[in-house]
Amino acid sequence: MTDAARPTHTPTISSAPAHATAGDPGNRGVYVLRRVKLGRAEFTFISLWESIDAIRRFAGDDYEKAHYYPEDRDFLIELEPFVEHYDVLTGA
Repeated sequence: MTDAARPTHTPTISSAPAHATAGDPGNRGVYVLRRVKLGRAEFTFISLWESIDAIRRFAGDDYEKAHYYPEDRDFLIELEPFVEHYDVLTGA
């Protein structure tokens, strides 16, 4: 898709949760990725944390359950029930 064909407005999914998460103790960064495929936008939210304990302080004991903002239901087609955690092995 050319830049001219891309939507000019990115919904609040890319700003409110990212800013809220980035301000939490133990958070090391937030990335919101968007991919447009077949006219449908897909979003991936990546947050980096100093430890699993920091994630638990943010998300609670059930830290593998996905948490959504009420307005997310207005523009997300699917709400994944769980998140996936990975260890960062290398970076630049």
